[in-house]
Amino acid sequence: MKMSESLNIVLRELKIEDLEDYLYWNHPSREFHKFNGPYFAKDNEDELKQYIDGLKEQFLKGEKNVFKNKKIIANKDTNEIIGQVNWYWKSEETLWMEIGIAIFNEEYWGMGIGYEALKMWIDETFKQNPKLIRLGLSTWSGNKRMMKLSEKLGLKKEAVYRKARIVNNEYYDSVSYGILKEEWRMLNQ
Repeated sequence: MKMSESLNIVLRELKIEDLEDYLYWNHPSREFHKFNGPYFAKDNEDELKQYIDGLKEQFLKGEKNVFKNKKIIANKDTNEIIGQVNWYWKSEETLWMEIGIAIFNEEYWGMGIGYEALKMWIDETFKQNPKLIRLGLSTWSGNKRMMKLSEKLGLKKEAVYRKARIVNNEYYDSVSYGILKEEWRMLNQ
């Protein structure tokens, strides 16, 4: 696919028929792992297969939404998995969530999909959590694309923790961005 081609994306729930593709795209050898929190321990292939088997069991028991805090980014026309978005509580007491995104398929990198998907995810997260005050996004100084994406979306750089991450035996900064609900509304009226 050429960068000039337009791509319609959708955020959707994971489905049982996605599990084989989800396993493929999350394989430990995938390129996105070099940028998506490479300082955290990753599941090996066997652990990933166990995780997928657990998701399959949940589906077979009738669970519709096996991802409580994630959604798949899919090509709206082909339904192909492109990546995923997620959220987690940073501080439930102060109504502060962190969000994240990963584009699994590197053929889709540099096409603006991250921008569109994360914009949709921020909108959805604020709408589904009306009491939410703020969203944060944390990355590392070696992930220049994520830093640029955060700023393009209007998130403000709020903290830099110097030499807080080690990747390939080299220190990098941890960089935190954030946006308040009222700021997001002002930017996206």
